[in-house]
Amino acid sequence: MEEVLDYLVVGAGPAGLQLGQHLGHAGHRYLVLEAGSAPGHFFETFPRHRTLISINKKHTGYADPELRMRMDWNSILADLGDELVFTDYSEKLFPDAPDFLRYLADYAEKHKVDVRYDTRVTRIRRDPESALFVLTAGDEEFRARRLVMASGVTKPYIPQFPGVELIDQYVDVDVDPKSFTDQRVLVLGKGNSAFETADNLIETAAVVHVGGPRPVKLAWRTHFVGHLRAYNAGILDMYQLKLQHAILDGEVREVRKDADGYHVKFAFARADEVIKEIRYDRVIGCTGFRFDASLFDEDCRPQLTINDRFPAQTPDWESVNVPGLYFAGTITQVRDFKKATSAFIHGFRYGVRALARVLNERHHETPWPNTELPAKPDALTDAVITRINRTSALYQQFGFLGDALIIDGDTARYLEEVPVDRVLQDPPEDAYVVTLDYGPDHDKIDPFDFVARAAQDKANDSGEGHYLHPIVRHYCRGELVATHHVTENLENEWDKEVHVEPLTAFFTREL
Repeated sequence: MEEVLDYLVVGAGPAGLQLGQHLGHAGHRYLVLEAGSAPGHFFETFPRHRTLISINKKHTGYADPELRMRMDWNSILADLGDELVFTDYSEKLFPDAPDFLRYLADYAEKHKVDVRYDTRVTRIRRDPESALFVLTAGDEEFRARRLVMASGVTKPYIPQFPGVELIDQYVDVDVDPKSFTDQRVLVLGKGNSAFETADNLIETAAVVHVGGPRPVKLAWRTHFVGHLRAYNAGILDMYQLKLQHAILDGEVREVRKDADGYHVKFAFARADEVIKEIRYDRVIGCTGFRFDASLFDEDCRPQLTINDRFPAQTPDWESVNVPGLYFAGTITQVRDFKKATSAFIHGFRYGVRALARVLNERHHETPWPNTELPAKPDALTDAVITRINRTSALYQQFGFLGDALIIDGDTARYLEEVPVDRVLQDPPEDAYVVTLDYGPDHDKIDPFDFVARAAQDKANDSGEGHYLHPIVRHYCRGELVATHHVTENLENEWDKEVHVEPLTAFFTREL
């Protein structure tokens, strides 16, 4: 009889490897299936220009490994307290993709993650009698009680307009800038892949236009690292200084190809829908990626959302319509879409650790790790201040993951790194949720304009601070009854009297 596993994990990228480590450490029977011959197959091709924009800040001045992780956007986690860190593989602030591939291979070997390579899953079905997931790969079948998709977003997301099939796509376009010498090029999309592509061409192409229906959003303003990063913003400089290249706001209505090149009908959003036909030598689509749900049989295919780009998920990262089907890695960004960091390694690594705890709690009768302390103002304040001055999970997954203090009489249970939505889904009688987050309308503040900041030497519980700061919310049976803002601090150090005393007073009032 074929072996029935507790878990099958599809994809041996950073999320799949880390989850495999967590599952193995907990003693579960699992297997990771990977289409490539080594971990991180996606990174063998992407980003196309082979430079990661995930920060690799090796020199931080911190000795504490937890604090160092705030500046390390590439390392993944392990349960054993001896994490392999990517900062030992490269000193570049923006590292090379091959170095990350080396790191993933060493992680898999160090932690003995059980991976079957060269195993491309072609079909996912559910046995109607046993309810087991059955995955087909070549001539083999694999069976498990639960399935975790850590396969990433592997298919291009291509908007539909007449002639879209004529243009090049980011996934396979030539990346040699010399092949675009003296050409007129339109790059469709306004994310980092589009601007990465455009910046690669600004020295050789005669004209580069970057076009899309919405205005460019800048990461340094929104605090969402998926928006345009300064590293890829060279063409903005060229555009503003009138050096032929330009940014177009609007939509492509049609593309046709003639002997003299591509003719693009472009509807300008800022000019009362003026439609202009513009000639280009090349058109490149850089409009993002989507989850591939075609592997699933109809009776277990996950419901999709956000233009059918991602699987819809519960606060437990489970499919909303297929019980036992979970998700890990960049496809979990649906739950904090373009707000926090679940789309990126430095965010989803904490989501993966939380998912492992969810699985242990739901399916293996293992409670969420917690510590007990007296339900007294000083004790709660000490616990919160200690955590917020050290945690990387709440720092990276701002507003999405939080620490929960569950009050039960004279005792408090302190649970770390719980999805905030999960706390509120089945709310306890009396709980406090601690997050790090930005203030209201923080994405409307231009950091290069003069904007008054909250005074760091004065308590400020108004919630008007724009910078990242701790927020403690008190819930009774899921209803928000009180909120306390710990005043912001330039160095992200909240351990002074101005931070401690108001928080103690808040707990005193609420308890």
